Amino acid sequence: MSAFQSILDFAIGDAQAERAVPPTGFTVRLTVFSAGAMAFLVVFALALSLAAGRLADRWSDELARSATVRISAPSEQMAAQTEAALNVLRTTQGVQSARALNLQEQRDLLAPWFGPELALETLPLPQMIEVIETAQGFDGDGLRLRLAGEVPGAVLDNHARWRAPLVAAAGSLRLLGWLSILLIVLATGAMITLAANAALAANAQVIAVMRLVGARDSYIAQAFMRRFTLRALGGAGVGTLLGALALMLLPSASLEGGFLTGLGFQGAHWLLLLLIPVLAGVVAFIATRLAARNTLRSLT
Repeated sequence: MSAFQSILDFAIGDAQAERAVPPTGFTVRLTVFSAGAMAFLVVFALALSLAAGRLADRWSDELARSATVRISAPSEQMAAQTEAALNVLRTTQGVQSARALNLQEQRDLLAPWFGPELALETLPLPQMIEVIETAQGFDGDGLRLRLAGEVPGAVLDNHARWRAPLVAAAGSLRLLGWLSILLIVLATGAMITLAANAALAANAQVIAVMRLVGARDSYIAQAFMRRFTLRALGGAGVGTLLGALALMLLPSASLEGGFLTGLGFQGAHWLLLLLIPVLAGVVAFIATRLAARNTLRSLT
């Protein structure tokens, strides 16, 4: 109950103490703008981090249990080698299913690079076989040896060679998003500290008079902390709202659009936006507290 009462008293404030806090001016604009800009940027940094995390998880899940067999052979031997490779795969422990891709599926795979009108019938393309592993997986080295002995034109690719770099890149992008949020928070704290120092210095005479009538430094600091915290909350609330609206205007996720069209929040992640103004308020509270303690000490 005492904690709730302290929060309530802080929110209500003290009209006498707040005479020491400039109600308008440069410091007010700087605090509100800094908090709003921070919130706007944090929305995008958070969206980037979450989207990168989803991308890493999707790539890891989709590629972890898939493999490809590529058969390169003369056209008159292609059907026989394809059937031989399928027989090897169907009798391999750890292979859940294996099927040869038809012409249309191979055209769809090549369309992003060569266009949808590519005439595959005139090109000496290899035959692709999609392999789905069981949860336990298969012995890649053993399967390669079997394919080399029974299907000379077959090459196994279990995607591990390029899956790991893709997942690592997405993970690095997610880390970059969180690092960006940390830097934005630190920069905002520095800006609010400067604004609080300027406000305290500008009202040095009022603070001196309040001290003469018995006001303690903690009482004066509380007024500054309240005003700057509420200003940061308000500015961050507006910045968060503008950032969320900007995200909603981005194209929706699609296979054709790639990664950037999926930049946004999904499901319960939208609730994280509610924490951004709170974060701004906490940063303002701590920054103003430190600034008030140091500046009031220097004004003694």
